[in-house]
Amino acid sequence: MGYGVLGPLLNYLASAAVIGWGAAHILPSRETARSLGAVALDSRRVMELEWVAEGLALVFIGLSTFVLTLAAEPSEPVAVLVYRMNAAALIVFAVWHSFAGSKTRLVPDKLCPVVLTAAAALIVAATLV
Repeated sequence: MGYGVLGPLLNYLASAAVIGWGAAHILPSRETARSLGAVALDSRRVMELEWVAEGLALVFIGLSTFVLTLAAEPSEPVAVLVYRMNAAALIVFAVWHSFAGSKTRLVPDKLCPVVLTAAAALIVAATLV
């Protein structure tokens, strides 16, 4: 499998998108929870917890893709496996958001499936070039 320049470029683009999207979950989590209005304090804290946990998971997926692209021979079977597992995890998050997020009024919840599916597609494409 010839990897060339395109594969790493696709992985780096996907990594940047996923890390950025993860950070976009973490940084405004308190404000996002407050935007729910008059809800119980525990409910607000659970919402913050969920947004931060998802953000950390996304940052981890993005960082692992980035570091793997830097450190490993991209065509190694284990590297391809990890890339595809990361893409699968992004698809799981995207599917979850397409069901649960579509019912919210928060724009990021509606955009999440698009961003995560695009990043997953970049990662899978990188394993195929």
